Amino acid sequence: MKLKIIVFSVSFLMAMGAGFAQKKKEPKSIISEKVAIKKYHSKGDLERMQKGQLLTLYIERIESLVKTLPYIAFATKPGVTMSTLGIPNNNDNRKILDSQFEATDDYLETTVEFQKTILPYSDTSNLISAILFYEEIMKSLHEYSEFH
Repeated sequence: MKLKIIVFSVSFLMAMGAGFAQKKKEPKSIISEKVAIKKYHSKGDLERMQKGQLLTLYIERIESLVKTLPYIAFATKPGVTMSTLGIPNNNDNRKILDSQFEATDDYLETTVEFQKTILPYSDTSNLISAILFYEEIMKSLHEYSEFH
């Protein structure tokens, strides 16, 4: 009786392992869900904010643009995957996409560290202009997707 239980358990575990080993990895979105800007601002809105709030908005816009602009030939909004575009979801393509995401994260980490140190010295009106400019670029990206 014990032999039957052991044989059945081993068989069951091997079958489960084989089932999971054959499971394909899900395709990743090329553009992260985290890049969306929650709210666009008017100049008046920004002028009423403290400089610390403006710095946060500025950095968020940079992060959003850096994670979107390199991929506009594929998509301008989150949710598009390699498979959606007809790119094979194989191990090599997933590795190169992961490598790209890692390089982007490293770049952003360095950039954000620099911005947090140096940006407080910027003129508030220039900071507001830059935020408005970045927001216009993001709005343009949404219009860009309508061209094709």
